[in-house]
Amino acid sequence: MSEPIRFYYQGKVHELADIAPTRTVLQYLREDLHCTGTKEGCAEGDCGACMVVIGSLENGELALKAVNSCIQFAATLDGRALFSVEDIQQADRLLHPVQQAMVECHGSQCGFCTPGFVMSLWAMYLTQDGRQPSRCQIDDALSGNLCRCTGYRPIIDAARRMGELPPVGFDRAALAAQLAALKRDAMATYRAGGHSFFAPRTIDELVRVRAEHPQALLLAGSTDVGLWVTKQLRQIGDIIYIGHVDALKTITQASGTIGIGAGATLDDAYRAVCEHYPAQLSEMWRRFASRPIRNAGTLGGNVANGSPIGDSMPWLIALGAELVLRGASGTRAMPLEDFYLGYQQKDVRPGEFVQAVRVPMPRAGVQFRAYKLAKRFDQDISAVCAAFAFRFDGEGKCDLIADARIAFGGMAATPQRAARTEALLIGRQWSEATLKQAMAMLAEDVAPLSDMRASSAYRLKAAQNLLRRFWFETRADQPLTANEVNVFAARAEGESA
Repeated sequence: MSEPIRFYYQGKVHELADIAPTRTVLQYLREDLHCTGTKEGCAEGDCGACMVVIGSLENGELALKAVNSCIQFAATLDGRALFSVEDIQQADRLLHPVQQAMVECHGSQCGFCTPGFVMSLWAMYLTQDGRQPSRCQIDDALSGNLCRCTGYRPIIDAARRMGELPPVGFDRAALAAQLAALKRDAMATYRAGGHSFFAPRTIDELVRVRAEHPQALLLAGSTDVGLWVTKQLRQIGDIIYIGHVDALKTITQASGTIGIGAGATLDDAYRAVCEHYPAQLSEMWRRFASRPIRNAGTLGGNVANGSPIGDSMPWLIALGAELVLRGASGTRAMPLEDFYLGYQQKDVRPGEFVQAVRVPMPRAGVQFRAYKLAKRFDQDISAVCAAFAFRFDGEGKCDLIADARIAFGGMAATPQRAARTEALLIGRQWSEATLKQAMAMLAEDVAPLSDMRASSAYRLKAAQNLLRRFWFETRADQPLTANEVNVFAARAEGESA
């Protein structure tokens, strides 16, 4: 039995019963509803011209998040609310403060990107509750939007100006009531075009449908799968969507670990981990893709996808994170690095899925750092991503290395550890002489690839220099602070002064 997709848009509930499960939200808006304010630019979640806001109930609370409609499937809207640029005009046909600020500050020229900027700013407007956003908050909110004609200065001016205009409220309670009425208690199955879209609500339902359809594609945030459809033109068969399994979105703390459900968004996952590793991972959190991608994508999906350029795996491996897999026969856990067998090859059995990632909390004597090298600060793929976690014995000093874990991403077909370098370091004094030997050993540990982002020689030199930077920050004698080794940290400190 096929059930329609039901969602709230423009003041009423819409039902979809005859569109392909992989039809995107953008295609539905523009081609079916003829709401053409939302634009198509890159069709891969980079430019932000297609930005919309999705409303959902999370633990009974209303959440409103900007996402890229070009890579989100319309079938995932079930039980949610959709807002496009057509929605935010006021009832008396006056412009919303976000739109008015863009006009006053000359934030639009050709106008193609403007609706996307407006929706990103509207999402921020709703969360600020009249508070003036900082420059860092503005930059982060706009990290998923590209502008090539106006430039960012007038748009940033508009982000500040919108809070100075007469405020416009938003009835959260009414929307929450609408979404509560759409909530399903059991798995929904949507069928169209000869394919099924399964949307379980509980882990038990997910286990069952996964066992019955082991070849179906598991879908979480669609931040990678969406591109399979829009850019690679793949024909995808049956889909199992985990976005409604609330139990997979939980984040817990117990026995010295942070348990992150596979359905927790990247933003929520990084927020939880950064509570324990603020100095080490806050920049990685902010630089991981863009805010809209982090709003949609999941840490479990990033790990399960197994991309060699995924920024989460190096620091997870360096910390010694474990992966929890679930199937009809129960659960099993393994070190994350053992999950990757080769390029796009993973140790996952038929009918299994990633249930959670367990991240160790900070431990005494352990120094940990994670670094991302890319051509841009925002929204760029790493040329090299590196993470180091050393445990020292030395009465609180970074002196004798008792254990060392070194992991890299973007270097080879899978995230990898530097096993020879680790073995060389263990039992040594953390001195400049030891550092130089370890840097030389890295050349035997890693054989970086060359591609459009960086050459093999550059990647090797960068990996060696990041190890040197780690030594500067953790050496026993006069370690350097973050703003002495990181230009972005120094800039942020200047902006907050």
